[in-house]
Amino acid sequence: MAAKRTFRSNRLPQPKGPYSQAVTHNGLLYISGQVSVDPETGLLIRGTIEEEAGAVLNNIKMIVEEAGARMEDVLKVTCYLADMDDFQRFNDVYKEYFSHEPPARTTLQAGKLPMDVQVELDAIVALPVKSEE
Repeated sequence: MAAKRTFRSNRLPQPKGPYSQAVTHNGLLYISGQVSVDPETGLLIRGTIEEEAGAVLNNIKMIVEEAGARMEDVLKVTCYLADMDDFQRFNDVYKEYFSHEPPARTTLQAGKLPMDVQVELDAIVALPVKSEE
């Protein structure tokens, strides 16, 4: 049985709470909720729903790729929006990252998101099988 291992992108800031950025287990990568943090400065990106969604999806993509997978390997995404009225505008950005065979998805309006961001996403990703050499 494969062991649970924590995974952290070196290109994103360390989590500020008692959680791992991601965990791998049995060929899956479980990415914790990501918000619109600028990877260069570590500061929150505050802007339109499109700007924040793009920043979050870029961060998810960075973690996915650093773990050795592709966005096409994302199996499930949970989206938390501060305001469901932003749903279509959020979707316009989301579909740029998942245009072909998008992952399963749940979208919820959250009562309040961390640091008053407009969007948070978590994801489950299938990691590529490593061949034995």
